Formats: sequence, structure tokens, C-alpha cells
Amino acid sequence: MADEKEIQEKTIAEDIVVTKYKSAGEIVNKTLKAVIGFCVADASVRDICTKSDNLILEETNKVFKKEKDLKKGIAFPTCISVNNCVCHFSPTKNDPDYVLKTGDVVKIDLGAHIDGFIAVVAHTLIVGASADNKATGKKADVVLAAYNAVQTALRLLKSGNSNYLVTEAVQKVAETYKCKPIEGMLSHQLKQFKIDGEKTIIQNPSEAQRKEHEKCNFETHEVYAIDVIISSGEGVGREKDTKVAIYKKTDENYQLKLKASRSFYAEVSFYLILVFYNRL
Repeated sequence: MADEKEIQEKTIAEDIVVTKYKSAGEIVNKTLKAVIGFCVADASVRDICTKSDNLILEETNKVFKKEKDLKKGIAFPTCISVNNCVCHFSPTKNDPDYVLKTGDVVKIDLGAHIDGFIAVVAHTLIVGASADNKATGKKADVVLAAYNAVQTALRLLKSGNSNYLVTEAVQKVAETYKCKPIEGMLSHQLKQFKIDGEKTIIQNPSEAQRKEHEKCNFETHEVYAIDVIISSGEGVGREKDTKVAIYKKTDENYQLKLKASRSFYAEVSFYLILVFYNRL
């Protein structure tokens, strides 16, 4: 007898699932294009994140209107991480803001979902760079390294291939540009309402991480979010003292005793199914 979870799991073998993934993908690509335009000198990172999240909500509200119970919206809040900040910078109104400057290396990261089917997108740009004012030096190297590493990873994401095949390929591309992937960063398999599935692709693992990280092969109808982050330095991240603004709901369950707590939880669950994000 087949496992009940396996029977219920929806994959891209179904046309409607593909349609929902594509719809979410169109929304994040449209939003990303707008966010790129927002990233100019003297722009507030907080304002950019807020505008971007509002765009995602506006666009997701336009689709699948007839399905009243269908959940949709932000799958991952907009993050604008600048220069040596690796990822996940998304300040709330009470946190210190950052104002973009010409020459800043900006990493954009955001996601949307339709019925729990997630599309995430990312892009790196250099503020002020253009066809007439091209980036040079380490900044150009690291952007090219990241771009070509992602393209290589996508070509290797095929049924039967190993996750470590991608790991080694990303490493080689980065080294070509005398750069290094950020140690231990993971790309996750995506499932309905799950942004961090069991199967992962690790980049630049330490010896300890390599021993612990599970090897796997890609299978037909699986979906992955490819996260490639490259450094012009040593590729080893260090924790900053910046306040955390992004949270993920765990699978732990317990009874909330206070009415205010239950009300708060219900509101969070309704608006942000996958990720709790406090920008209010």
C-alpha cells in the first residue's frame, strides 16, 4: 500500500500545478524588474523592500480569484543585501535603514506562492553601473562568477544527476574568476507550502559539512530553488549584530492559552502562510 503522504503530494506532473508555478514565476519576475529600477543611489532599502512586498501582494491578489479558499501571497519577503552582507537583510520600521550608494553591490531576493507552489527569484546588480559605465575589478568578477555558476547549476539540474555534481561545478566556476562560493549555503527542493524541502545542494562545504550533508540524486518532477552566492573574499560568512526580521514557522504544535496570542497567530497564518515577516 502506498504511503498516504505520497498519494496526497502534488507535483508538476499535474498541469494545474505547473500553471500555478508559472503564475507565481511571472509575478516574481515582474516584481524583480520593478525592484531593479528602485535600486538607485540614495534609495532606502526599507522603502524598496516595502514597495516590493506590496507589489507581490497586489499581483497575487489578481489571480485565481474564483478559488476563495486558495492561499497565495509572499513566499519569501523581499531582501536587499548590500556588499558584504550575504543575505536576508530586510529592515523593519524600527531597525536601522540603509541608503544605497553608487558602486554598492546589491543582492535582491524575493518569492511568491500560489496555493503553496513557490517561485523565488534573485538578482545582483551594481548601483550606477550601465552600458556606458561598466563595472570593473572584483565587483565585475563576483557578479559574473555568480551568473555563470547559476547557469551551470541549472544545466546540471537533471533527473539522475547528483547534488554534489552541482556543488563541484559551482566551485570550479567561482575559482575561474578567483572567487569562492559562500561556505555551507544550501539550495533546497521545493514542495507545496514547503520552501526548504529535504533534498539540498550545498556549496563550498567544509570538511565537517561534507561529512554531514546527505548525498542525493535529482528525480523527475522535483522542483528546486537554486541559491548561488559568491564572494570575492574567503567565502566564510560571519554573523552580524543586525536584528532578525524574517522568521519561519516551525512544525511544532502547542496550545496557545491567551486569546491575544491565538488572534495574533491566526492573523499571521492567514496573511503569510510560509514566512512570518514583520515590517509593520
